[in-house]
Amino acid sequence: MSSASRPPGEPGLLLRAVLALLLLAAAAGVALALVAGQVAPGLSGAVAAALPDSGASNPVTAVLLNFRGYDTLLEMAVLTAAVVGVWSLGPAPRIRETEPSPVLLGMNSVLIPLAPLICAYLLWAGSSRPGGAFQAGAVLAAAGVLFIISGRRPAVHLPAAPMSWGIVAGLGVFLAVALAVMPGGRELLEYPRGLAGALILLVETAATVSIALILAGLFIGGRPEDEP
Repeated sequence: MSSASRPPGEPGLLLRAVLALLLLAAAAGVALALVAGQVAPGLSGAVAAALPDSGASNPVTAVLLNFRGYDTLLEMAVLTAAVVGVWSLGPAPRIRETEPSPVLLGMNSVLIPLAPLICAYLLWAGSSRPGGAFQAGAVLAAAGVLFIISGRRPAVHLPAAPMSWGIVAGLGVFLAVALAVMPGGRELLEYPRGLAGALILLVETAATVSIALILAGLFIGGRPEDEP
């Protein structure tokens, strides 16, 4: 029976009513917990105490790349798997030559050259203030998307292999560092004190390149096949 011929009061309407009641109940529970002050105090004190040994002075970076580095490692794995899934669907559509808008070209001439500088700043600043690999990679990816939508082809033809290696570099370097620090009785991703800062910067640099290529690759919508 189609939804148009379904008589009133059938399970479709009842299901929506039940879902609405459940959502209202969940919202009321969250609001009550906030009003009653029953929210967990968090781990800010523990993070602050361990910050000097983390290799980063920014607590967010310390948590993402040291204290809970395996979460970020899994995020890189998910991003890499996402672009692999897109590539498995087929090659990227060919870039169609178009006459771009003068406004877009003017904006690109300013923003695209600035993107690497902003990326480098965000990557370096991430150890002591807001920033890091994901923000830096997103800026580079945005520059790539602006270039793509302008309909222009780069002068140099880039084969698929370098892009593939760049995409897996972030996850590969992260895994290599995670395993390399284990000798000597340390756990996975337990950085040595003196090398924590340098290892975090290495991981973030590789992750920046991969994140930029992954996001731009997802926008392109297919695997590269020796296309520019």
